Amino acid sequence: QVQLIESGGGWVQVGGSLRLSCAASERTLSLYAVGWFRQAPGKEREPVATISWSGVNTYYADFVRGRFTISRDNAKTTVFLQMNSLKPEDTAAYYCAAKSTPYWETYYRSPDDYNYWGQGTQVTVSS
Repeated sequence: QVQLIESGGGWVQVGGSLRLSCAASERTLSLYAVGWFRQAPGKEREPVATISWSGVNTYYADFVRGRFTISRDNAKTTVFLQMNSLKPEDTAAYYCAAKSTPYWETYYRSPDDYNYWGQGTQVTVSS
């Protein structure tokens, strides 16, 4: 069982930045592909950015490409989501998810692909 802990959410003005972190308690995230998803009230959970466990390959949703960056540290203990140029429509609960996989280069976009989920961290962008 992998317990994921997100941090870094909060309130920010339009155009501001936040950095979200996702860490696994009691173990590293090595050999886990990781994704960031978000869910706004009344909407379905959607992928934001995902990364293979090697860190080589990444996926970005069109609505964040060029503004958000997903990365993982060298020890593979934490996965980050750097969010710049935030917009009011980015307001949502952000969740990280992890999937154990033998494929070092594969990222996964569907929430159904992931085995483990964090509790979420709220991001609010105010105009």
